Amino acid sequence: MNNKSMLNKIEERARSVIAVVFAVTTIIMPFALSGTTQAAQITSRKVTLGSSAASASTTYTLSTAALPTATAVQSLELVACTTASGACSTPAGFTSVGSSTTGVTTGLGTNTGWTNNTATAGKLRITQTNAVAPSGVVSVPWTAVTNPSTTNTTFYLRMTTYSDTAWTNALDTGVIAVSTANAITVTASVDESLTFCTGTSGITSSSCASATGSSVSLGTLTPSTSGTGTSQIGVTTNASTGYVITYNGILPTSGGNTIASIGAAATSPTQGTSQFGMNMVANTVPSSFGANPAGAGSANPVTALNTTNQYSFTAGAATNAVSQGSADGFRLFTVSYLANVSGTQAPGTYTTVLTYVCTATF
Repeated sequence: MNNKSMLNKIEERARSVIAVVFAVTTIIMPFALSGTTQAAQITSRKVTLGSSAASASTTYTLSTAALPTATAVQSLELVACTTASGACSTPAGFTSVGSSTTGVTTGLGTNTGWTNNTATAGKLRITQTNAVAPSGVVSVPWTAVTNPSTTNTTFYLRMTTYSDTAWTNALDTGVIAVSTANAITVTASVDESLTFCTGTSGITSSSCASATGSSVSLGTLTPSTSGTGTSQIGVTTNASTGYVITYNGILPTSGGNTIASIGAAATSPTQGTSQFGMNMVANTVPSSFGANPAGAGSANPVTALNTTNQYSFTAGAATNAVSQGSADGFRLFTVSYLANVSGTQAPGTYTTVLTYVCTATF
């Protein structure tokens, strides 16, 4: 075979190989350009639990950004799994049986008419024959979902939207991690308390800290000159049914002589008459002295001691001065004492010791 013949055969084989290559390329290209549609990833997805306590029956609220699909969504599900991917095992104790949707479902197109489905315990599902394309932020609330029974454990809610009402034709997907957690119990105790003090000065409308004094002088009494003076009481308690303050003492006495009681009921004073009494308010007769109750509390004196310029005194027995029926903030009481004498009142130094007792009922 001459050289020319050999060259001709090589060219024929080359053309044949090139033809095969082009033929193969022609067959392969259509497959390279075709493909299958993939479900889009849902973004900004989260599920907010009303409680993270294990086995709690609580609310689950799904929230996501606007869905990537323009196809109408007719069903949606959250599948509870122990892993984010692969075969799904329902977390122990998790169940959607008994759950329901509450409030407004948004972002899925039509916002009303969505039906909750509890046929599968491990799935939160809703469905609606919706024909409106999704738009805006998605929100789907469920109630009475039971958390997994193991505390401090992460589980996953695999979310999928579908174009049909049977959870078959998937549109968009996403996975959401959530977790149970220990509920922290914080305890504190409040002891029964009563703050009570008496004195002649230093007690403020909020504190007994500076209480001082135990003697009240009414001065020198004459038929035309009344004697007046004051002492203080401070009190607060957390007793549920409040407190009672009583006073107990005899009439002012000098040897065998006494200054008479003004009476058990509130009475206006009369100079020139032997009388001893008190009240717990501000007065202008026979002069300006005393003060009304003050402080954060609401307690007030009993009626007989709560009228301006009227006085009362009961000797020889514990007599209520204040009766408060519930726990009360700090209260400052000013006790105003009054004494008058007649022209025949025997001379002497007249003294009485009054004891105040506060009884709180818890």
